[in-house]
Amino acid sequence: MNQKIKSIIQSSVDTHQSVLQDEELLHTIEKAVELIVAAFKKGKRVYFCGNGGSAADAQHLAAEFSGRFYTDRKALPAEALHCNTSYLTAVANDYGYDVVYARMIEGIGQPDDVLVGLSTSGNSANIIRAFEAARDKAMKTIAFTGLTGGQLKTSCDLLINIPSVDTPRIQESHIMVGHIICQLVEENYFAPNP
Repeated sequence: MNQKIKSIIQSSVDTHQSVLQDEELLHTIEKAVELIVAAFKKGKRVYFCGNGGSAADAQHLAAEFSGRFYTDRKALPAEALHCNTSYLTAVANDYGYDVVYARMIEGIGQPDDVLVGLSTSGNSANIIRAFEAARDKAMKTIAFTGLTGGQLKTSCDLLINIPSVDTPRIQESHIMVGHIICQLVEENYFAPNP
């Protein structure tokens, strides 16, 4: 069992190492930071969505902005779209699960808001539909996916595609990259004016 534990940890380390060595991906992460900082500076909001473990990650990352990351500072306007269970279950029941996020974006999304969607496959129908609704609202979109990017690859402004096809390793890297973005957004947005 000890060897199996080490093997799983090594697999996670290897995936993180692949992210570290991917200059294009690192540049995309940098652009995501710039995009979110610009949105907050314009008084815009950042929304997150995902399914299952990715919904938990979406909620986690939204809380890092609306709560705090490293520093005591004012709250930033960020939220995960799945937290209103009455809305989620009503829309899923009345219209179908594929539109639960798109319908929310239709109702509250504004131009230049940012939608971050987490989907390890990049093929989650409800996130694809949400990105389509976001495009109609002139919002910006960032997709967190696995290696191929799936269908979200052509539906987003920025693609953060973790170089792996293993769902747990992808999700671990999503949180790592999400934390990097949260830290750098916080540092840049709240940097003292020179």
